[in-house]
This record gives sequence, structure tokens and C-alpha cells, in this order.
Amino acid sequence: MKNTMVMAVENVALTEVVAQKIRKGFVVEEVNNKLPFAVLSKKPEKVNHQLNFWISCATFGLWSIPWIYKSYKAKKEKKIIVAIDEDGKLFEEECYN
Repeated sequence: MKNTMVMAVENVALTEVVAQKIRKGFVVEEVNNKLPFAVLSKKPEKVNHQLNFWISCATFGLWSIPWIYKSYKAKKEKKIIVAIDEDGKLFEEECYN
């Protein structure tokens, strides 16, 4: 009986974390309730290159470094896994393609 209660509480915590991620723009790709985990993905963001160009011109090229970094990070689709480990603790890791 106690084991069932612990699993129910863990699943509620997992559900809350997944709901937070959905509010941040992630989409659920896979959920497994027996081994409590969820795989979430987020589509690549669009970078306003015209705005970044003008900011780079106004800062004499200093903005080009953050612009390049932002462009590099934005073009990738982000996948994460949210799960409960053997000790009953939530963890989140990035999935590598």
C-alpha cells in the first residue's frame, strides 16, 4: 500500500514538471508511466537577423559574437527527458542526437 502511494506522489511531481515545460513551449513526444519518464522537444527558434545586423553595426561589431552564438543555439531542435530515478528523485537531461 505504501509503495503505491509513493509512486502516485512521484507521478504527480513528474506531471507538474512536464506541465511547466509545456508552458515554456515544449511538446510531449513520449510518455511512459511504468518507468516514469517523458521525452519533450522544442522546435528551433527564429532569429531576427535584420535586427541583429543593425545592433551589430551600432556597436561596431561587438554584438556579432552574441549574434553568432544565438544563431547557433537557435537552429537546433532541443530534446529533453524528464524522469524519476531509482531513489524517487526527479531529474532532467538533454537528449543528444
